[in-house]
Amino acid sequence: MMSMTFGVSSSVTLLFDFWDVHGPTGMVLSVIVVFLLTVFYELLKVWRVWLGSSSKLAQSQSPYTAPPSVRSDSISALESSPSESSLTPMQTPPPTENTRHSWLLHSIQTVLHMLQVSLGYMLMLCVMSYNTWIFLGVIVGSVVGYFISFPLLGKI
Repeated sequence: MMSMTFGVSSSVTLLFDFWDVHGPTGMVLSVIVVFLLTVFYELLKVWRVWLGSSSKLAQSQSPYTAPPSVRSDSISALESSPSESSLTPMQTPPPTENTRHSWLLHSIQTVLHMLQVSLGYMLMLCVMSYNTWIFLGVIVGSVVGYFISFPLLGKI
């Protein structure tokens, strides 16, 4: 039975049977791989945000937003609050050439989301090996990935 406490060992099986680590060299290489996967995971999160914010879909006005007359400055807060009727869809624009572009963008974002979720679960399973070195590789990779990608969020 597998031990459910963290241990410091250079012998562990990660994710698959073929990723069987025996010895310090294999452990160092495994920690580096897990570290790089975690940095990629953090960068992938920022890439998805950038892709969503730079798309025409994110910049276009939603059909459920309040009309401009309600959004303008007014004297009372009651007049500026959207009513139930202002949240109904206005006029739906006819399909344009951007429809194909939006489906392509949505497909790319879906694939990136699938990759991000899969990678997140794989990293979680690596941590669940209860190996201290692998755990530290994931934590340090997350910190470094966030440190690298955080400035990129400000430029979006």
